[in-house]
Amino acid sequence: MTAPQTRPAHTAKQEWATGLTIFAAVMLFLVGLLDICRGIMAIAEDDIFVTTRNYVFEFDLTSWGWIHLALGAVAVIVSFGLLKTATWARVAGVAIAGLVIIANFLSLPYYPVWSVVMITISGFIIWALCVVRRGSLFDLSEERPVYEERRPYEKRPPT
Repeated sequence: MTAPQTRPAHTAKQEWATGLTIFAAVMLFLVGLLDICRGIMAIAEDDIFVTTRNYVFEFDLTSWGWIHLALGAVAVIVSFGLLKTATWARVAGVAIAGLVIIANFLSLPYYPVWSVVMITISGFIIWALCVVRRGSLFDLSEERPVYEERRPYEKRPPT
């Protein structure tokens, strides 16, 4: 008698969960990377940014630069945790994406079009992380036994 072969057990639900988590991880990585670039530009007080007068949430451009730089660095770190399908990373990813939305909303007058783009991408990240049910993710490196096809008259070992 031959030993059963082992390979990862895939179902459609697990494939969707894995795909959405990878989508969120990649998008969060891009948001973080772009936020880091935006933060560096703001700290250097680049000429790209427009300053408006009499805005309710008025901060110094350098302050916004440090805020975006910190959020971007944390977003990049959390995105690597999402690739490992860690539960803490899903929670942190939703929190960071929410903070990115708030920060981009508050800094809207400095770079309006890009802020709207970042708000939209962060909204998709939150959606992708929240739509996956708890416990539907699995580690891709984990091996689960799946028995090979047998003839109908052969008995299968219990699963």
